[in-house]
Amino acid sequence: MEFIDLFCGIGGFRQALEKKGLRCVFSSDWDKDAQDTYELNYGERPWGDLTKIIASEIPRHDVLCGGFPCQPFSISGNRGGFEDVRGTLLHEILRIARHHHPRVLFLENVKNYSGHDEGRTLATTVRLLKKAGYKVRHAILNASRFGVAQKRERIYFVCLRADLGISTFKFPMPTDEDVALEDFLLPSNDRRLEDLVISRSDLRLNRELPSERQNRPLRVGEVGNGGQGERVYSCKGHAITLSAFGGGIGAKTGLYWIDGKVRRLHPEECSQIMGFSKEFQLSSRRNVSYKQFGNSVAIPVVSKIFESIQRSLCLQSLEAA
Repeated sequence: MEFIDLFCGIGGFRQALEKKGLRCVFSSDWDKDAQDTYELNYGERPWGDLTKIIASEIPRHDVLCGGFPCQPFSISGNRGGFEDVRGTLLHEILRIARHHHPRVLFLENVKNYSGHDEGRTLATTVRLLKKAGYKVRHAILNASRFGVAQKRERIYFVCLRADLGISTFKFPMPTDEDVALEDFLLPSNDRRLEDLVISRSDLRLNRELPSERQNRPLRVGEVGNGGQGERVYSCKGHAITLSAFGGGIGAKTGLYWIDGKVRRLHPEECSQIMGFSKEFQLSSRRNVSYKQFGNSVAIPVVSKIFESIQRSLCLQSLEAA
């Protein structure tokens, strides 16, 4: 099977699907830094702005993957036509799907996509995907419940081409594996961590700190007013959601009590808790890496969902035989 990697970022979908034996035949992202990191790791440079790429220039494929950016779109007018999403990146997915008719569309977006515009954005998305010829399933999954040491809730869409007649697909059940942030930390004497340590006179820690591991973020203190980016968590639990943006002194990674100190996470630690391989090469610029991991998909979650997709496709093939 072959797949394409749209809005590919640094290749989270690719990491998951290549391990399942699929071959990537096309990738696209308009961010130069993402293109640089992608090329560094996969030996090919993604195409640029997808809106300028003719669908026929994209190779045939079985699976279309895309962690598409969330762009609000109008549901005015006829409330059902392709015009509803023209000018958005969902439009580009539909445009390519209508041309190539891949067996599977495998999409990801932020959790809030499901509630945007009181749910009308999601409803329009599902309606247009169905109109393009797909049976649509969607679910919000939390990476914390699938072997990832990070609370990361995302909405996933699995769209199987309707003429395949597949009705067996179900999203995977949580595995709730025992995993904690402490499993992915660099050695405490690693000099690269020195400038990530936060020394604050207003640090307030709980009197009792967790001794048992839990599959969720464990807040143990705060600095400043305790606002976003000022909360401190235990490495016995999970990281908070890695973010491409965000403010406060714990911006992008959060703050953690590790080896008697408060510090942010290093990009290599972010890479590991997102599920990237140990061989994955990072951008030479730290803030670029933070942004890239904040925008990426949690690879173990994508992998488990695709295992469910493969099972459904295999069952369909057996039935057809």
